[in-house]
Amino acid sequence: MSRRSAAHEVATVGLMVAVIEVCKLVMQGLPNIEMTSFLVILFTLRFGPLALYAVPVFILIEGMLYGFGLWWVMYLYAWPLLALITRAFSRSDSAFFWAFVSGVFGLLFGLLCSLPYFFIGLPGGLASGLRQMLAWWIAGIPYDLIHGVSNFALMLALYRPISNLLQRMPQITGI
Repeated sequence: MSRRSAAHEVATVGLMVAVIEVCKLVMQGLPNIEMTSFLVILFTLRFGPLALYAVPVFILIEGMLYGFGLWWVMYLYAWPLLALITRAFSRSDSAFFWAFVSGVFGLLFGLLCSLPYFFIGLPGGLASGLRQMLAWWIAGIPYDLIHGVSNFALMLALYRPISNLLQRMPQITGI
């Protein structure tokens, strides 16, 4: 790999992370309405494996900005999982398909994030771990519904225009 292409890749990863962070900051006052899922999917579709570098950088920056709490542990597997699912189905160019994937991810985000509570409750036994996990998940279901519906709507509305813009990027930026 030439120095120029390595520099382009580092810059591209940096730009992806910056766009995700700016969108998070702009939308932070909205309960579980976010562009991160949308951007992880779109960037993974457009930039392939390069996006798999952006996701951990994003997660690290989130920890540095907001602290390395239990929520951060959840990010360590939730966002990479979305990128890997996207890579697995990357041949699809259907706005509805990606809206469905993004919506389901939003609906299941709370379930994914409840997994550490299973392990926190395990010292009290298997039943205690399950109770902790289910209590945390069930308490967040209203927010998961908002998350899933908004992910679906954002992807359905923005997939085609942003995807087309990203396809034109090589002509615009040389990336």
